Amino acid sequence: MSNVLSRTETLNLFALCVTSLAVLANTFQGDGEPLIASLAFSGIAFSFTYSFIRWLGPVFINAGLKGRDMSKARKPEIPETMGAVCAVVYLLTCITFIPFPFYQDIVAATSGGGNKDVTIERQPMVNGRTLHRFPHSKSVVILGIADDLFDIRWRHKLFIPAFAAIPILVVYFVDYGVTNVVVPVQLESYFGTIIDLGWIYYVYMACVAIFCPNSINILAGINGIEVTQSLVIAVLLLLNDVLSLYAAPASPYPHPATDPHLFSIYFLLPFIGVSAALWWHNWYPAKVFVGDTYCYFAGMVFAIVGILGHFSKTLLLTFIPQIINFLYSSPQLFRVIPCPRHRLPRYNSKTGLLEPSMTEWPEPPSRILTGVLNMLADLPVPLVAVKQDEQGKIVQSTNLTLLNLWLVWFGPQKEDRLAVGIIVAQIAMGIMGLLIRHKLALLVFREDNRA
Repeated sequence: MSNVLSRTETLNLFALCVTSLAVLANTFQGDGEPLIASLAFSGIAFSFTYSFIRWLGPVFINAGLKGRDMSKARKPEIPETMGAVCAVVYLLTCITFIPFPFYQDIVAATSGGGNKDVTIERQPMVNGRTLHRFPHSKSVVILGIADDLFDIRWRHKLFIPAFAAIPILVVYFVDYGVTNVVVPVQLESYFGTIIDLGWIYYVYMACVAIFCPNSINILAGINGIEVTQSLVIAVLLLLNDVLSLYAAPASPYPHPATDPHLFSIYFLLPFIGVSAALWWHNWYPAKVFVGDTYCYFAGMVFAIVGILGHFSKTLLLTFIPQIINFLYSSPQLFRVIPCPRHRLPRYNSKTGLLEPSMTEWPEPPSRILTGVLNMLADLPVPLVAVKQDEQGKIVQSTNLTLLNLWLVWFGPQKEDRLAVGIIVAQIAMGIMGLLIRHKLALLVFREDNRA
């Protein structure tokens, strides 16, 4: 990968920056127009991220932040941890964006706007609480960089996002403090209409904050898969925000769901901008690796908008493939089945295709486990593939990841075709999740929270 932008790239990025700055300047003609400003900042973030990835590639390699692409015949050495560039640009973008949602309070309703006699009693307090939400992904970025530098073991880094979740939960406690959940209609006769979960609800939100980054990190191993699944989730959440804002009933007063979903949009648009720039360099054939930093950063952005936007259950509906992958991987993650350091699909240099990777059994599995593995392998739609020795004892079984399972189902594939198949499944399941949320929710609950 060249560290110099071509003339066409330079002109296109410059034009995008100038256009975005012009749109940004035009927002000051009104009340700040934070939604338009966020869109403009996303264009600027894309340009900066694209350029920095290109310029910093050799710097990262010289610093030892590099890795070999094991799914290629020549196994090229390319820069790693480029997710850190995305994260830094994103954080700076969010910090710079902070004044825009509060422009009316900072300027238009103060002496700076020529209104010296205006007095606001309660609104500044509410906006001050809202201000605390910007930004809370910085701590997980630091921890993610530490993981890329020191290669932290899975049993340790599993709980890295838990530390980053602490400020999110504190803000939720201050901003909402709501721990009540609505009981489905079918269970109201047993539990009533509302249950107060108390501290259990905070444990649930902490688990969401732990799950989101790690689930993206687990569904990885081929070019473009981490950043593309993150982009799909971000677009689905953005679609959910638009649907929720569009369906909010007309009223002279702001609907309670409006601010949380606007907050979500403000966070997601710059994220899409920086991730699109990274995708450009990480899609097959990859010129850079994203690193664990990006997985932690992306997952924590989703956790923030889901928890502080107060739609964590809807968030999980966009993570259906990640949930399936986690459940499928659990026997290896919890050491019921041997778990190697890396479980990415195996590259066959003769065919140029990816095949399911296998884990070795130092000792044959127990009779019960052998029976379970053989049963799963013999299903009409097999969930695992096994290899046996002459005595019929299992010596190898496929690594339990969605990528390997896809290859078990559809046979060896090229890397980009495998990535496309997984992403198509992500899109289909995400749309199904949103349909469940916006069309079928009233079959389970008496009211929609947008009503």
